[in-house]
Amino acid sequence: MLCDLRNRHLHLMLAAEAVCFAAALSLSYLLRFDFNLPAPYAAQMLGMYKYALPLKLGVFLALGLYRGMWRYTSLFDMRRLLEAVALSSALLVAFVAFRYGFTGFSRAVLAMDCLLTLAFTTGLRLGIRVLYAHGAEGVARSALPKPPARRVLVIGAGGLGERLLREIAATPELNCHVVGFLDDDPQKAGRALHGRLVLGPVADLARLASAHGAQEVLIAVAHASAGQMRRIIDLCKACGLPHRILPPTSQLLSGKAVLTLRPVDYQDLLGRTEAALDEAGLAGILTGQVVLVTGCGGSIGSELCRQVVRFGPARLVLVDASEYNLYAIARELADERGFGGITRVLGSVADAELMERVFAEHAPSLVLHAAAYKHVPMLEECPWAAVTNNIQGTRALMRAAARHNTARFVLVSTDKAVRPSSVMGASKRVTERLMASMTATGEAGQTRFMAVRFGNVVGSSGSVVPLFRRQIERGGPVTVTHPDMTRYFMSIAEACQLILQAAAMGRGGEIFLLEMGQPVRIVDLARDLIRLSGKTPDQDVDIAFIGLRPGEKLHEELLCAGENVRPTAHDKIMALANAPQPDAEAEARELDALLAELDAAARAQDAAAIRALLARLAPEYRREEPGTPHAAAPSGGD
Repeated sequence: MLCDLRNRHLHLMLAAEAVCFAAALSLSYLLRFDFNLPAPYAAQMLGMYKYALPLKLGVFLALGLYRGMWRYTSLFDMRRLLEAVALSSALLVAFVAFRYGFTGFSRAVLAMDCLLTLAFTTGLRLGIRVLYAHGAEGVARSALPKPPARRVLVIGAGGLGERLLREIAATPELNCHVVGFLDDDPQKAGRALHGRLVLGPVADLARLASAHGAQEVLIAVAHASAGQMRRIIDLCKACGLPHRILPPTSQLLSGKAVLTLRPVDYQDLLGRTEAALDEAGLAGILTGQVVLVTGCGGSIGSELCRQVVRFGPARLVLVDASEYNLYAIARELADERGFGGITRVLGSVADAELMERVFAEHAPSLVLHAAAYKHVPMLEECPWAAVTNNIQGTRALMRAAARHNTARFVLVSTDKAVRPSSVMGASKRVTERLMASMTATGEAGQTRFMAVRFGNVVGSSGSVVPLFRRQIERGGPVTVTHPDMTRYFMSIAEACQLILQAAAMGRGGEIFLLEMGQPVRIVDLARDLIRLSGKTPDQDVDIAFIGLRPGEKLHEELLCAGENVRPTAHDKIMALANAPQPDAEAEARELDALLAELDAAARAQDAAAIRALLARLAPEYRREEPGTPHAAAPSGGD
């Protein structure tokens, strides 16, 4: 339906537009004849009304120009208006040529009519927008008295800053007055954005804030590195001004954030840009498909679920051993995301009979296997749990997927699988080896198995960030294992985006590596979090070094010795070249025999035997004792 004919505003718009069309045609004739219109042309002009007005109104209706709200006229609306004017004028010229052959008609009149129609209809729309804007301001001014508006400086004179300025102008309740912008782009210095000057570079924040009486700093920077964002925060703190940040446009558009300023978070200091996704490729493996997610209630699993439902799968099968986690993510997807095609499976992935029934009943085309025990010191105390859940569970799941011809299976791995020093890391390395063996021997069948290896994610339930925040709230100390310890970090959302992207790219047998950027010193992370809490490290909150815990390494790595990495079509995803296996069948038999012994050791809860067998299954495994930090090899091998 082109528009609602019962809408009273439509009739007013049609009447106003008809007046514009008539005025444009009349003025065209008057201008052509210097406002001394001969009688024959006056009669011709009156006769043209009955053709020009219905034709233009019909074109404008057909192109949907009366469906929008003129008070919100945008550049997109202006483009549509230009198209409608050009088309209607062309049709009018064609009509005159066909009906009269231009005999007795001035071509200048038709040309001016086109330009004046555009001018009058544009002016009408902009006038209504200005009228409503001033009306809103008048209502705001006539409301109850308010305190003086907060004077704010905006860092970032780009698209995000412009959007923030428009939002402030359109929302009087915010009670803000933008005094100007700061931007490091020298081309923007001295220029104006909606009447607000770019006052200078960010380095002059303290001077410019004082000169203009700024009371707060709003950060609206779409793309900033970790160093740039940390510099901005340090400058804000140095001049003693409160500061908030606007989420990037990509998060606003994807629904992960709203157009609301918030306090600066540690993720802002990571400086990681949003991953560009192959939306068409992801739709091909997700839209209308049955997707199974294990560990669906965990940090990674739940975010995978949120991102999968955006693509409209036919059904989402949720598997988790935690009753509450399973309930929580299912309710969130139904209530907040409006997705009802959910099947809940409460149980362990190590329950082979249960997994077999799930695959037989639902026949998933994609499995995202995020279920795993990941707490390094805890698994050092209970290594049999890592064997049962991480190794046996993954094996049961992989075999069920192969038997039921699942199209794709993604194993969520970790950088701790590289030269593992812990039971947890060794267990994940064994699962990577299982995947490679099934692919090499053909046991995978039609299923494309792949693994995705990455580092820590900020904000996950087991990450140091929530722990540090709790310690800061208690007044400290913040406990760091070693002053030189480093880790790779990325956000949960980015990690899950890249996991899905790798799933769409995989051909079978690959181990994908996510580009993790530069490693972050844990002590620096602790200091940043203390500062973001408004406190001073080593004064308000102490930092205590407690030594490495069992299984921990000083530095994590992304590549094992002898592994060769190759780029992929995505700049944030790399792939390991599949290592040749001269006798895959013999290796598979050896793997089966060792796994049988490992299962027996796990049932007996024999920690020493488990570690010995893990060392045979993952020859790179070297147990790290507390106080003996592991020296990482350079990326690419020893």
